Amino acid sequence: MKIKSLGNTSLQVSEIGLGTAALGRPAYITLGHGSDLNFDYTPEAMKTQAQQMMDLAYRSGIRYFDTARSYGKGELFLAEWVKRQPYTDLCVGSKWGYTYVADWKIDVEAHEVKDHSLENLLRQWEISKENFGDQLNLYQVHSATLESGILENTEVHQALFELKKNHGILLGLSLSGPQQGEVLARAMEVKSVSGAPLFDVVQATWNIYEQSAGVQLQRAHQAGMGIIIKEVFANGRLTDKDLKPLRGKGSPLVAIAEKYRVGIDVLAMAVVLAQPWADVALSGAITEDQLKSNLQASSLELTAEELECCLALAENPEDYWQFRKSLRWN
Repeated sequence: MKIKSLGNTSLQVSEIGLGTAALGRPAYITLGHGSDLNFDYTPEAMKTQAQQMMDLAYRSGIRYFDTARSYGKGELFLAEWVKRQPYTDLCVGSKWGYTYVADWKIDVEAHEVKDHSLENLLRQWEISKENFGDQLNLYQVHSATLESGILENTEVHQALFELKKNHGILLGLSLSGPQQGEVLARAMEVKSVSGAPLFDVVQATWNIYEQSAGVQLQRAHQAGMGIIIKEVFANGRLTDKDLKPLRGKGSPLVAIAEKYRVGIDVLAMAVVLAQPWADVALSGAITEDQLKSNLQASSLELTAEELECCLALAENPEDYWQFRKSLRWN
Protein backbone atom coordinates (compact mmCIF):
# COMPACT_ATOMS: atom_id res chain seq x y z
CA MET A 1 0.00 0.00 0.00
CA LYS A 2 1.54 3.29 -1.10
CA ILE A 3 1.79 6.12 1.42
CA LYS A 4 1.89 9.63 -0.03
CA SER A 5 1.31 13.27 0.82
CA LEU A 6 -2.25 14.57 0.55
CA GLY A 7 -1.63 17.21 -2.10
CA ASN A 8 0.89 19.79 -0.96
CA THR A 9 -0.12 19.35 2.68
CA SER A 10 1.94 17.69 5.38
CA LEU A 11 -0.58 14.89 5.89
CA GLN A 12 0.55 11.40 4.91
CA VAL A 13 -2.21 9.16 3.58
CA SER A 14 -2.60 5.70 2.11
CA GLU A 15 -3.60 5.44 -1.54
CA ILE A 16 -6.74 3.57 -0.44
CA GLY A 17 -8.86 4.88 2.43
CA LEU A 18 -11.84 3.51 4.32
CA GLY A 19 -15.11 5.43 4.14
CA THR A 20 -17.88 4.91 6.69
CA ALA A 21 -20.97 6.08 4.80
CA ALA A 22 -22.31 2.52 4.67
CA LEU A 23 -20.92 1.39 8.04
CA GLY A 24 -22.43 4.04 10.30
CA ARG A 25 -26.17 3.91 9.62
CA PRO A 26 -28.74 1.18 8.93
CA ALA A 27 -29.71 2.43 5.47
CA TYR A 28 -27.64 3.56 2.51
CA ILE A 29 -28.00 3.48 -1.28
CA THR A 30 -25.20 0.97 -1.90
CA LEU A 31 -26.61 -2.08 -3.68
CA GLY A 32 -27.16 -4.93 -1.22
CA HIS A 33 -26.39 -2.78 1.83
CA GLY A 34 -28.90 -4.55 4.04
CA SER A 35 -27.69 -8.04 3.17
CA ASP A 36 -24.08 -6.95 3.76
CA LEU A 37 -25.14 -6.09 7.31
CA ASN A 38 -26.96 -9.44 7.61
CA PHE A 39 -30.04 -7.27 8.18
CA ASP A 40 -28.87 -6.74 11.76
CA TYR A 41 -29.34 -3.01 12.19
CA THR A 42 -28.90 -2.75 15.95
CA PRO A 43 -26.40 -0.04 16.90
CA GLU A 44 -24.38 -2.61 18.85
CA ALA A 45 -24.03 -4.98 15.90
CA MET A 46 -23.21 -2.17 13.49
CA LYS A 47 -20.61 -0.72 15.84
CA THR A 48 -18.93 -4.11 16.13
CA GLN A 49 -18.89 -4.61 12.36
CA ALA A 50 -17.65 -1.07 11.66
CA GLN A 51 -14.80 -1.28 14.15
CA GLN A 52 -13.79 -4.74 12.97
CA MET A 53 -13.52 -3.24 9.50
CA MET A 54 -11.36 -0.43 10.87
CA ASP A 55 -9.06 -2.97 12.52
CA LEU A 56 -8.73 -4.90 9.26
CA ALA A 57 -8.18 -1.72 7.28
CA TYR A 58 -5.31 -0.62 9.50
CA ARG A 59 -3.70 -4.08 9.46
CA SER A 60 -3.95 -3.98 5.66
CA GLY A 61 -2.08 -0.68 5.38
CA ILE A 62 -4.96 1.81 5.25
CA ARG A 63 -4.11 5.04 7.04
CA TYR A 64 -6.88 7.41 5.88
CA PHE A 65 -10.33 7.06 7.46
CA ASP A 66 -13.32 9.13 6.32
CA THR A 67 -16.62 9.91 7.99
CA ALA A 68 -19.26 12.65 8.36
CA ARG A 69 -21.71 14.05 10.87
CA SER A 70 -24.61 12.66 8.81
CA TYR A 71 -23.39 9.06 8.67
CA GLY A 72 -25.64 8.01 11.53
CA LYS A 73 -23.25 6.90 14.28
CA GLY A 74 -20.35 6.58 11.83
CA GLU A 75 -18.38 9.49 13.24
CA LEU A 76 -18.85 8.21 16.79
CA PHE A 77 -17.86 4.64 15.82
CA LEU A 78 -14.69 5.93 14.17
CA ALA A 79 -13.84 8.36 16.96
CA GLU A 80 -14.16 5.69 19.64
CA TRP A 81 -11.93 3.36 17.60
CA VAL A 82 -9.32 6.05 16.94
CA LYS A 83 -9.07 7.00 20.61
CA ARG A 84 -8.24 3.40 21.54
CA GLN A 85 -5.38 3.11 19.06
CA PRO A 86 -1.71 3.59 19.95
CA TYR A 87 -0.95 4.50 16.33
CA THR A 88 0.46 7.89 15.42
CA ASP A 89 0.12 7.52 11.66
CA LEU A 90 -3.67 7.74 11.33
CA CYS A 91 -5.23 10.45 9.18
CA VAL A 92 -8.89 11.19 9.92
CA GLY A 93 -11.37 13.31 7.98
CA SER A 94 -14.96 14.22 8.78
CA LYS A 95 -17.58 16.49 7.23
CA TRP A 96 -20.21 18.97 8.33
CA GLY A 97 -23.28 20.27 6.52
CA TYR A 98 -25.76 17.41 6.64
CA THR A 99 -27.72 16.28 9.69
CA TYR A 100 -28.84 12.67 10.05
CA VAL A 101 -32.62 12.65 10.62
CA ALA A 102 -33.71 9.03 9.95
CA ASP A 103 -33.79 8.04 13.63
CA TRP A 104 -32.17 4.68 12.81
CA LYS A 105 -35.01 3.68 10.47
CA ILE A 106 -34.83 2.27 6.93
CA ASP A 107 -37.99 3.54 5.24
CA VAL A 108 -38.27 7.24 5.94
CA GLU A 109 -38.98 10.27 3.80
CA ALA A 110 -35.55 11.82 4.46
CA HIS A 111 -32.33 10.33 5.82
CA GLU A 112 -30.30 13.53 5.98
CA VAL A 113 -30.94 17.26 5.66
CA LYS A 114 -28.44 19.76 4.25
CA ASP A 115 -27.68 23.02 6.04
CA HIS A 116 -24.52 24.98 5.18
CA SER A 117 -25.28 27.84 7.56
CA LEU A 118 -22.82 29.31 10.04
CA GLU A 119 -24.97 28.10 12.92
CA ASN A 120 -24.87 24.52 11.68
CA LEU A 121 -21.11 24.64 11.13
CA LEU A 122 -20.49 25.81 14.69
CA ARG A 123 -22.93 23.29 16.14
CA GLN A 124 -21.57 20.33 14.20
CA TRP A 125 -17.95 21.33 14.78
CA GLU A 126 -18.48 21.18 18.53
CA ILE A 127 -19.79 17.62 18.24
CA SER A 128 -16.96 16.52 15.95
CA LYS A 129 -14.42 18.18 18.23
CA GLU A 130 -15.89 16.44 21.26
CA ASN A 131 -15.80 13.10 19.44
CA PHE A 132 -12.26 13.28 18.13
CA GLY A 133 -10.45 15.74 20.38
CA ASP A 134 -7.19 16.65 18.69
CA GLN A 135 -7.22 13.54 16.46
CA LEU A 136 -9.20 15.12 13.61
CA ASN A 137 -7.00 16.15 10.67
CA LEU A 138 -9.45 17.27 7.99
CA TYR A 139 -12.88 18.94 8.19
CA GLN A 140 -14.87 19.21 4.97
CA VAL A 141 -18.00 20.93 3.73
CA HIS A 142 -20.33 18.04 2.94
CA SER A 143 -21.61 18.13 -0.65
CA ALA A 144 -20.88 21.71 -1.64
CA THR A 145 -23.07 22.85 -4.53
CA LEU A 146 -23.71 26.10 -6.35
CA GLU A 147 -27.24 26.15 -4.92
CA SER A 148 -26.30 25.82 -1.23
CA GLY A 149 -24.60 29.22 -1.16
CA ILE A 150 -21.54 27.91 0.66
CA LEU A 151 -19.11 29.35 -1.89
CA GLU A 152 -20.40 32.91 -1.30
CA ASN A 153 -20.92 32.73 2.47
CA THR A 154 -18.06 34.85 3.81
CA GLU A 155 -19.21 34.38 7.42
CA VAL A 156 -18.76 30.63 7.06
CA HIS A 157 -15.43 31.13 5.29
CA GLN A 158 -14.16 33.25 8.18
CA ALA A 159 -15.35 30.70 10.74
CA LEU A 160 -13.67 27.88 8.82
CA PHE A 161 -10.43 29.84 8.69
CA GLU A 162 -10.58 30.36 12.46
CA LEU A 163 -11.05 26.63 13.00
CA LYS A 164 -8.10 25.96 10.73
CA LYS A 165 -5.91 28.47 12.55
CA ASN A 166 -6.93 27.55 16.08
CA HIS A 167 -7.10 23.77 15.78
CA GLY A 168 -4.47 22.98 13.15
CA ILE A 169 -6.87 21.17 10.83
CA LEU A 170 -7.02 21.16 7.05
CA LEU A 171 -10.18 22.33 5.29
CA GLY A 172 -11.88 20.61 2.42
CA LEU A 173 -15.13 20.17 0.58
CA SER A 174 -16.87 17.16 -0.89
CA LEU A 175 -18.74 17.41 -4.18
CA SER A 176 -21.75 15.73 -5.69
CA GLY A 177 -23.79 16.01 -8.87
CA PRO A 178 -23.11 16.77 -12.54
CA GLN A 179 -21.65 20.22 -11.76
CA GLN A 180 -18.75 18.95 -9.65
CA GLY A 181 -16.14 20.44 -11.95
CA GLU A 182 -17.72 23.89 -11.94
CA VAL A 183 -18.16 23.87 -8.16
CA LEU A 184 -14.51 22.89 -7.69
CA ALA A 185 -13.33 25.66 -10.02
CA ARG A 186 -15.33 28.18 -7.98
CA ALA A 187 -14.11 26.72 -4.69
CA MET A 188 -10.49 27.12 -5.75
CA GLU A 189 -11.10 30.86 -6.02
CA VAL A 190 -12.28 31.17 -2.40
CA LYS A 191 -9.53 32.78 -0.33
CA SER A 192 -8.96 33.09 3.40
CA VAL A 193 -8.19 36.42 5.05
CA SER A 194 -4.50 35.67 4.52
CA GLY A 195 -5.05 35.60 0.77
CA ALA A 196 -4.27 31.90 0.50
CA PRO A 197 -6.83 29.40 -0.84
CA LEU A 198 -9.30 28.45 1.89
CA PHE A 199 -9.70 24.82 0.87
CA ASP A 200 -6.77 22.41 1.02
CA VAL A 201 -8.55 19.23 -0.08
CA VAL A 202 -11.41 18.17 -2.32
CA GLN A 203 -13.37 14.91 -2.18
CA ALA A 204 -15.18 14.15 -5.42
CA THR A 205 -17.00 11.37 -7.21
CA TRP A 206 -14.94 9.95 -10.07
CA ASN A 207 -15.22 6.45 -11.44
CA ILE A 208 -15.40 4.48 -14.68
CA TYR A 209 -18.97 5.68 -15.25
CA GLU A 210 -18.65 9.27 -13.97
CA GLN A 211 -15.53 11.07 -15.20
CA SER A 212 -16.88 14.57 -15.75
CA ALA A 213 -14.83 16.23 -12.97
CA GLY A 214 -11.55 14.72 -14.11
CA VAL A 215 -10.10 17.75 -15.90
CA GLN A 216 -10.82 20.08 -12.97
CA LEU A 217 -9.50 17.53 -10.48
CA GLN A 218 -6.26 17.45 -12.41
CA ARG A 219 -6.09 21.25 -12.27
CA ALA A 220 -6.74 21.18 -8.53
CA HIS A 221 -3.97 18.62 -8.09
CA GLN A 222 -1.58 20.80 -10.06
CA ALA A 223 -2.52 23.72 -7.80
CA GLY A 224 -1.54 21.65 -4.75
CA MET A 225 -4.93 20.50 -3.46
CA GLY A 226 -5.27 17.04 -1.96
CA ILE A 227 -7.59 14.83 -4.02
CA ILE A 228 -9.80 12.18 -2.39
CA ILE A 229 -12.00 10.08 -4.68
CA LYS A 230 -15.32 8.71 -3.41
CA GLU A 231 -17.92 6.38 -4.93
CA VAL A 232 -15.23 4.45 -6.77
CA PHE A 233 -17.71 1.59 -7.27
CA ALA A 234 -20.69 3.76 -8.28
CA ASN A 235 -22.65 2.64 -5.20
CA GLY A 236 -22.22 -1.03 -6.11
CA ARG A 237 -22.81 -0.77 -9.85
CA LEU A 238 -19.11 -1.44 -10.47
CA THR A 239 -18.96 -4.64 -8.44
CA ASP A 240 -19.92 -8.25 -8.96
CA LYS A 241 -23.27 -7.41 -7.35
CA ASP A 242 -24.38 -5.84 -10.62
CA LEU A 243 -23.11 -8.36 -13.16
CA LYS A 244 -26.28 -8.53 -15.25
CA PRO A 245 -25.95 -5.05 -16.83
CA LEU A 246 -22.18 -5.52 -16.92
CA ARG A 247 -22.68 -8.47 -19.26
CA GLY A 248 -24.08 -5.91 -21.70
CA LYS A 249 -22.40 -2.56 -22.14
CA GLY A 250 -19.82 -3.38 -19.47
CA SER A 251 -18.76 -6.69 -20.96
CA PRO A 252 -15.20 -5.39 -21.56
CA LEU A 253 -14.88 -5.01 -17.79
CA VAL A 254 -15.97 -8.60 -17.30
CA ALA A 255 -13.39 -9.79 -19.84
CA ILE A 256 -10.55 -7.86 -18.19
CA ALA A 257 -11.59 -9.02 -14.72
CA GLU A 258 -11.64 -12.62 -15.89
CA LYS A 259 -8.17 -12.21 -17.40
CA TYR A 260 -6.73 -11.15 -14.04
CA ARG A 261 -9.07 -13.38 -12.01
CA VAL A 262 -10.32 -10.48 -9.93
CA GLY A 263 -13.67 -8.89 -9.23
CA ILE A 264 -15.10 -5.91 -11.10
CA ASP A 265 -14.45 -3.83 -7.96
CA VAL A 266 -10.71 -4.44 -8.31
CA LEU A 267 -10.78 -2.99 -11.84
CA ALA A 268 -12.83 0.00 -10.68
CA MET A 269 -10.34 0.76 -7.92
CA ALA A 270 -7.30 0.14 -10.14
CA VAL A 271 -8.58 2.64 -12.71
CA VAL A 272 -8.81 5.33 -10.02
CA LEU A 273 -5.38 4.49 -8.60
CA ALA A 274 -3.95 4.85 -12.11
CA GLN A 275 -4.93 8.53 -12.22
CA PRO A 276 -1.78 10.53 -11.31
CA TRP A 277 -3.85 13.27 -9.69
CA ALA A 278 -5.68 10.98 -7.24
CA ASP A 279 -4.16 10.87 -3.74
CA VAL A 280 -6.72 8.64 -1.99
CA ALA A 281 -9.43 6.35 -3.36
CA LEU A 282 -12.06 5.45 -0.79
CA SER A 283 -13.28 1.92 -0.26
CA GLY A 284 -16.79 1.88 1.12
CA ALA A 285 -16.46 -1.81 2.01
CA ILE A 286 -18.95 -3.20 4.52
CA THR A 287 -17.54 -6.72 4.85
CA GLU A 288 -14.05 -8.14 5.23
CA ASP A 289 -14.30 -9.99 1.90
CA GLN A 290 -15.20 -6.74 0.12
CA LEU A 291 -12.26 -4.86 1.63
CA LYS A 292 -9.79 -7.65 0.89
CA SER A 293 -11.01 -7.68 -2.70
CA ASN A 294 -10.78 -3.88 -3.04
CA LEU A 295 -7.20 -3.92 -1.77
CA GLN A 296 -6.06 -6.18 -4.60
CA ALA A 297 -6.11 -3.08 -6.79
CA SER A 298 -2.90 -1.84 -5.14
CA SER A 299 -0.95 -4.53 -6.94
CA LEU A 300 -2.87 -4.59 -10.22
CA GLU A 301 -1.33 -2.69 -13.13
CA LEU A 302 -3.60 -2.39 -16.13
CA THR A 303 -2.17 -1.86 -19.58
CA ALA A 304 -2.76 1.42 -21.39
CA GLU A 305 -5.19 -0.37 -23.70
CA GLU A 306 -7.12 -1.85 -20.77
CA LEU A 307 -7.35 1.54 -19.08
CA GLU A 308 -8.61 3.08 -22.30
CA CYS A 309 -11.18 0.30 -22.62
CA CYS A 310 -12.45 0.96 -19.09
CA LEU A 311 -12.56 4.73 -19.53
CA ALA A 312 -14.55 4.36 -22.75
CA LEU A 313 -17.53 3.30 -20.61
CA ALA A 314 -18.15 6.80 -19.23
CA GLU A 315 -21.81 7.79 -19.03
CA ASN A 316 -23.43 11.15 -19.56
CA PRO A 317 -23.07 12.80 -16.13
CA GLU A 318 -26.71 13.95 -16.05
CA ASP A 319 -27.81 10.37 -16.68
CA TYR A 320 -25.39 9.00 -14.08
CA TRP A 321 -26.62 11.29 -11.33
CA GLN A 322 -30.26 10.80 -12.24
CA PHE A 323 -29.80 7.05 -11.95
CA ARG A 324 -27.98 7.45 -8.63
CA LYS A 325 -30.89 9.51 -7.33
CA SER A 326 -33.21 6.57 -8.10
CA LEU A 327 -31.25 4.08 -5.98
CA ARG A 328 -33.21 2.80 -3.01
CA TRP A 329 -32.00 3.25 0.55
CA ASN A 330 -31.71 -0.28 1.94
